[in-house]
Amino acid sequence: MGARNRFAEVLQAHGGLISRIAASYEADPALRDDLLQEIALALWRALPRWRGEAGLRTFVARIAHNRGASHVLGEQRRPRPGAFPEDLPDPGIAPEQHAHARQEGARLQAAVRALPLALRQAVTLALEGFSHAEIADALGIRVNAVDVRLSRARQALREQLGGTA
Repeated sequence: MGARNRFAEVLQAHGGLISRIAASYEADPALRDDLLQEIALALWRALPRWRGEAGLRTFVARIAHNRGASHVLGEQRRPRPGAFPEDLPDPGIAPEQHAHARQEGARLQAAVRALPLALRQAVTLALEGFSHAEIADALGIRVNAVDVRLSRARQALREQLGGTA
């Protein structure tokens, strides 16, 4: 299989994950698009070096988080209000319920963006369904460090969200 086909398949399979990770680092849609391009380029360059020691999803998440961290640290930018890519409303849900769910989702996303980088990385991967071992592998840390980061992130989110996390 050619490199372009492999790259396209990886983007197809993991595009949602990449988009959500980028959104956890950048609220501004135009800057988020720039970050997505940076992630895609980094993934294109790194993909030939993937040997399968970690799962492909973990490898992709690590590349995306590394670029996201570089983006945040390089820009020295405070998170600004903005929207994540919006889900289409479920026709079976009342508009008021959908609006409330969107507001709560936006509050959670803003709270996650406000976390320190190390906590944000761990909680973003946990919300994506990564196991603690996968998070440790993606971030290059030990599993017990993941446990500590997630515990601290949960506590910080509870404080930010008024005990609703």
